[in-house]
Amino acid sequence: MRQLWSLPMALPLAAVLAGAPAWETAWAQAPMQLTPTAPAPAPKPAHPTHAPKRVKPTAVRPAPHAAAPPAPQAPAASSANPPDLAYGAYQRGYYLTALAEATKRVNEKGDPKAMTLIAELYANGFGVPNNDAEAVKWYSLAAEHGDRDAMFALAMFRLGGRGGPRDPAGATHLLEQAAKLGHPAAAYDLGLLYLEGQQFPQDIPRAAQFFDQAAKAGNPEAQYALATLYKDGRGVPQNKQEATRLMGLAAEADLIDAQVEYAIALFNGTGVAKDEKAAVALLRKAAMRGSPIAQDRLARVLATGRGVAAPDPVQATKWHLIAKAAGASDPFLDDFVAKQTPETRAAGEKAAKPWLDVIKQRKQSRS
Repeated sequence: MRQLWSLPMALPLAAVLAGAPAWETAWAQAPMQLTPTAPAPAPKPAHPTHAPKRVKPTAVRPAPHAAAPPAPQAPAASSANPPDLAYGAYQRGYYLTALAEATKRVNEKGDPKAMTLIAELYANGFGVPNNDAEAVKWYSLAAEHGDRDAMFALAMFRLGGRGGPRDPAGATHLLEQAAKLGHPAAAYDLGLLYLEGQQFPQDIPRAAQFFDQAAKAGNPEAQYALATLYKDGRGVPQNKQEATRLMGLAAEADLIDAQVEYAIALFNGTGVAKDEKAAVALLRKAAMRGSPIAQDRLARVLATGRGVAAPDPVQATKWHLIAKAAGASDPFLDDFVAKQTPETRAAGEKAAKPWLDVIKQRKQSRS
């Protein structure tokens, strides 16, 4: 059984760039700042002392769930690797069938992956009522049997206070166990904890080691975090080429902050061959995904005509207004837009209006 797609997510990408300047921009503006919200102090409930009772599904029939998350394909079947019926049912949204098959596996073989799948069903309310306490019991049992996914999921429950009181120390211990077994997100989260220095004394070299472990396993958040350390020489020797390489990997994985940073590196030729056209394409992608910084930088290149066929004052006005409404101020672009003809400004405002309406609605919903 492969790792479940919808297991609890890793900690937010936080404190990694707090107070640290981002990559230099050659566009006559102060260095870009990316300061994600720091994660809350970690929590933990007591570890169950009794194994959960065997589950007896009341009905073993397909139970599609409208909110079924997309998940990786189940491993290919072969004589040495028979079909995983529980996981396959879970993937298709037949949650009661998944529960029945996983229960059979637990009862017959004591399979920890099946235990984790049962916990996942209870944690998300898939096919059964949501029951955090029951999920914790099953995650705990699977963790005791050595399943790294269960260890990580249980750590996230401890951090969030789900199924019991918050317990930072217990969560950290579980993350360490999962990281030793090669869980990328667990290693990444440990890197954050060492970087922020709240759960234990700050140790940036140790954080870099955990980020490196997770980055090599393909975790884009860890690649991004490690890139920032290499850029500034924090915990590792300064190496802008390695920083840019890692930032590029995270950008390829669609991490939006990495896309912005890598685009700036491409535009400036920092640690990589200068390529303004490719930089603009990446900025446009990040701008369309809603990054105010990318929207601002895209407005600048459209205003100046760098990396594009020709200056486009209407589109520059559009993206500046959108970025500004989202909080990215820019005196250079304020002045640029003020110098445009009334017709150009009106066209830019019209193009920006759908975005501005959405931004306004979001602000109103938060207030």
